[in-house]
Amino acid sequence: MTTYSELVTQIRDYTETDSNVLTTTIINDFIEHAELKIFRQVDSDAFRAYATAALTASDPFIATPGQVPTDFSYVRTVAIYSAAGSLGGLTNNERVILTKKDQSFMAEYWPNRTSTGIPKYYANWDQDTLFVAPTPNAAYTIELAYVAQPTGLSSSTATTWISNNAPAVLLYACLIEAFKFLKNPEMMAMYTQSYQGAIQVLSSEQMGFRRRDDNRDGTVRIPIPSGNP
Repeated sequence: MTTYSELVTQIRDYTETDSNVLTTTIINDFIEHAELKIFRQVDSDAFRAYATAALTASDPFIATPGQVPTDFSYVRTVAIYSAAGSLGGLTNNERVILTKKDQSFMAEYWPNRTSTGIPKYYANWDQDTLFVAPTPNAAYTIELAYVAQPTGLSSSTATTWISNNAPAVLLYACLIEAFKFLKNPEMMAMYTQSYQGAIQVLSSEQMGFRRRDDNRDGTVRIPIPSGNP
């Protein structure tokens, strides 16, 4: 586990610089860039989030969750259901999983958005909006499973999932940014190699081991290179 203050000290110690060179503002940029890099490379269950909202009958559009700045990154699954009693052809709490399609398919499948039915598909309309087809015939509840960008490490957020569970990955990513700033390509290359090894292990854990069941899938096998005998 690494706290924000510990990470700031580590960055300055590893680079052998002080706050006159690596100011708090600069280091905060390193941390932000490093966290976003890890977030986009590792699909961790820790980044999953859920949100529900009410669809409006005869309106195919629904805003994605989150405020400004938004934590919303992308949708994993979409379902609709009737929250209480039968509604529009669905029984109480009967869920329908929507299939993701592109806009061209949606336009061909449901060209008249004034026609309504039980939604079957969804697509991205723009950065902040999804739309469904058929256009909903009732005010179903929509449930989104999505990936949310976590709150970053800072003086007001002492620890995060990444700093608690992957402190070495975070440190190496920050040192890449630091040595890039200090124009030291040799050290940047060394920590890039360290980062790549650490992020591969983290990815194997989060996207391999955590997504498999030994009874059904068997144990994850990781090739181990060996020299000629």
